Amino acid sequence: MSSPLIKAVVRTKLLLTGRASATNGIIKIRDQYLGLASKLSIQEGTTAVSIPPMIGVDPEMQHWSFFQILEHNAIVNRMIAHTVEKLARREDPTPERPINHKTDVLPHEVALSGSEQIEAFRESVDDYLSMIETLPHLRGTAETPHPVFGLFDAHKWHCMFGFHLGLHLKQAEKVISLLPR
Repeated sequence: MSSPLIKAVVRTKLLLTGRASATNGIIKIRDQYLGLASKLSIQEGTTAVSIPPMIGVDPEMQHWSFFQILEHNAIVNRMIAHTVEKLARREDPTPERPINHKTDVLPHEVALSGSEQIEAFRESVDDYLSMIETLPHLRGTAETPHPVFGLFDAHKWHCMFGFHLGLHLKQAEKVISLLPR
């Protein structure tokens, strides 16, 4: 996503999305993931398949299983949650150790068992949604850099939470469609 036009479109989308709309989108996408997960066996969920290039899916992400996608999302969800909460509370959002946005968000070669990975994903979303309800203001906070799209305040990070889940939902659906039957 190095195109300046795509970056501008995404930033504008995040800016124009309301808080409630972003929250409702997160809930809807979470439920779609959980619906997909409920239809998979453990073997299907742990089977990595190669997918063609997709927007928002880096080359190193093109050979993941459904459960690895859930793990990646849970990792990123927790990182975004930390950033949103710190920015909204006017605290320093800098993590204790530097984050490498290419390697620190990658899932393990072997994902957790099915139910454990599904629950870890669900908790990462539900904990975020509970936390976001406690924050009065997200717009106009200090900003921190997104690795692709530039500086984000807490509101843009909140919108990015759902945007990121949506990108990988398309990946998850593609992975499932390519599973051997």
